[in-house]
Amino acid sequence: MNAQRRKLVLSGLILLPVLLISGLLVMSLFSHRPDDLGITNGQLKKCPSTPNCVGSWESPDDGEHFIAPLSVPSSLEKPMAKLREVLNSLPRTTIVSDTDDYLHVEFTTALMRFVDDVEFQWLPSEQVIHVRSASRIGRSDLGTNRTRVEKIRKLWESALN
Repeated sequence: MNAQRRKLVLSGLILLPVLLISGLLVMSLFSHRPDDLGITNGQLKKCPSTPNCVGSWESPDDGEHFIAPLSVPSSLEKPMAKLREVLNSLPRTTIVSDTDDYLHVEFTTALMRFVDDVEFQWLPSEQVIHVRSASRIGRSDLGTNRTRVEKIRKLWESALN
């Protein structure tokens, strides 16, 4: 391989990741807060068919999207206040909406500044807090939303003890 061709290949190998990262950064800057979040007909929104969302309202048979809700002991008087404490301990977290039975939280990734929307719905009749975590952009999240909810679950369980 001659020197000029080697230089061209090397330039392409450097330029491709730079363009990819730049494109992702631009996408993250233009992502917007969904306007269809919240509780509708008594539950959180269903996940799309893409693998970048998990939710406890999904069918347990849907291994890609289903995640168990957070269990709430009957002795806990203000579970959403306790959940807020847990969420406020996490980095790059912004509480967007906060009511007695609903929380909408934005999580921003450290490197690429992607924003994910995480929702919590307290159902006293079932002693659970339902959860939905979804990426705003992209098709796959490489398991980020599931990992996040499981981390919140561990922190939740620790906070209850």
